[in-house]
Amino acid sequence: MRVDVDLKNDEIILKVKENHHDNPEVYEMEQEAFQEDAFVAEQEDDGNADVPQKELRKKKKKALLEFRCKMEDAILGDYLLGESNYSSPQDLSKAKEELRNISLWGVPLLPSRAHEGTDMVLLKFLKAKDYKVSDAFEMLQRTLLWRRKFRADEVLHEKMNSDLENVMQMTGKDKQGRPVCYNAFGVLRDKRTYGPEFDTDEKCEDFLRRRIQCVEMDIQKLIFKPGGPDKIVQVMDLKNLPGQGTKRLLINKKLNILLQDHYPEIIHRNIIINAPFWYYASHACMAKFLTQRFKSKFIFARSGRATETLLKYITPENLPFQYGGLMRDNDQEFSSADNVLELSIKVNGSNRIQIPIANEGVTVVWDAMVVGKEVTYKEEFIPDDEGSYKILIQKEKKLGQGIRNSFYINEPGKIVVTINNSTLKKKKVFYRFKSKPTVPVYILCK
Repeated sequence: MRVDVDLKNDEIILKVKENHHDNPEVYEMEQEAFQEDAFVAEQEDDGNADVPQKELRKKKKKALLEFRCKMEDAILGDYLLGESNYSSPQDLSKAKEELRNISLWGVPLLPSRAHEGTDMVLLKFLKAKDYKVSDAFEMLQRTLLWRRKFRADEVLHEKMNSDLENVMQMTGKDKQGRPVCYNAFGVLRDKRTYGPEFDTDEKCEDFLRRRIQCVEMDIQKLIFKPGGPDKIVQVMDLKNLPGQGTKRLLINKKLNILLQDHYPEIIHRNIIINAPFWYYASHACMAKFLTQRFKSKFIFARSGRATETLLKYITPENLPFQYGGLMRDNDQEFSSADNVLELSIKVNGSNRIQIPIANEGVTVVWDAMVVGKEVTYKEEFIPDDEGSYKILIQKEKKLGQGIRNSFYINEPGKIVVTINNSTLKKKKVFYRFKSKPTVPVYILCK
């Protein structure tokens, strides 16, 4: 199963201006940051491609206005979370005040508070329910009740098992600035460390709670306002995933249902890489319990093409080194702000990275990765002076994970990295470099 859809911006953002007089239900609405291609993409995503754009736009504006009014009435009327019995007028007054201040993901839900993120949160529930206001309202109600029972607002302050921190890590962002969460489940193969996590139902529930904790931590990095990233990308690395234990599969199924029911439109993409064969069958069974909209967020990378798939959504400088990117832990040389260049290598051909250096007394550092690997490379320094000798920095060898090297320049010239591709497939290379003034060690010794 593979859904290969890449929407650049699948959210239509509506900004609502408040008119606070005697009638809080009167709102003036205007559309912000609208692009034609984004609108067409959302039409197709909503299954409404045959509906005229003007009519669809009007429908969504009307739905948002109706949803806002319904939320205002439910909060001010004290029935958003169902009917409650209060023992005293003081308790009633306190409960009403708490309801007026109710929020979701840090965003106030009372429309008349005029918070810029309120509409964006409401639109997520509307979109999940195809802009049916009653269904979206019920979904939001169930979400708030579930969060109260699950104590979701408290989970952020709970201490996570240090071993599980190796499973779930928040690193980098995608091409549209959305935060990316990497889940490396292969570490669960160590039964001595992780086996006890699934011994009992209570421990399984705790593991599920830790997964929700990671989602809540990811949400803290979102910006619920026009132009800000309001979704997250999840990368699920299933390499060396332990066998299909019943409890693990049940946890996975339960998590996806929770994300679908209580975190609508929070997940932009679920990218599955290095999946074992049996996982496809279990995913197909689990998919029966998911909506078509949520299922469309899953992207399966074909065997051996994890890096190529990830690069469709994440730039090389933001892709971790272990997944074929340029981003390394605690990198002292480069950051995501450094410019990355690209070149291609033809089938059964070669190409060269050339780094010209006009000044002496500097150290040049270069970083490169080849999509698909299976190439050889060599590195050399070629001086501008024809009377000087070439210096072989690295003799030809097979490329491993990536290229990272440095060389001190004592005369003008250029660093040349020659990459040979003997395969029948075109290769793509991403690289970057920088130079920094350096005092030679022999001078320091003097």
